[in-house]
Amino acid sequence: MATDSQIRQALLDSAVIACVGASAKPERPSNSVSQFLRGKGKRVIGVNPGLAGQALFGAPVYGRLSEIPAAENVDMIDLFRRSEQILPIVEEAIAALPALRTVWMQLGIENREAAALAEAHGLLVVQNRCPRIEWPRLIG
Repeated sequence: MATDSQIRQALLDSAVIACVGASAKPERPSNSVSQFLRGKGKRVIGVNPGLAGQALFGAPVYGRLSEIPAAENVDMIDLFRRSEQILPIVEEAIAALPALRTVWMQLGIENREAAALAEAHGLLVVQNRCPRIEWPRLIG
């Protein structure tokens, strides 16, 4: 389990975050969390097959993590998907995102198998938490 210190450092150090399950609807948590992170200076890249090819959060939206160019240097993925959908997403992220350092699962999302795989690849795993809540709590 990630410590508060590790979570704080991940939030501060992450520069490019892929939001899996991104929504263009302002009332959706994935949208408001992404906008919050943009307000903290992060580049947010949306991942949603239904919005692929459009622009969201000032960047192109991709249908899958593997479609994001390596040059984007995605170092965190923020997952807005059901727990049972997480493992294949993490497998794809590990294979496709060479700069990845953090796998973040939103509130209500946990997957032990995906967490173990990510940790075995040296990644920090945060489960059942929200950056929009953790930032003010840990950073101010």
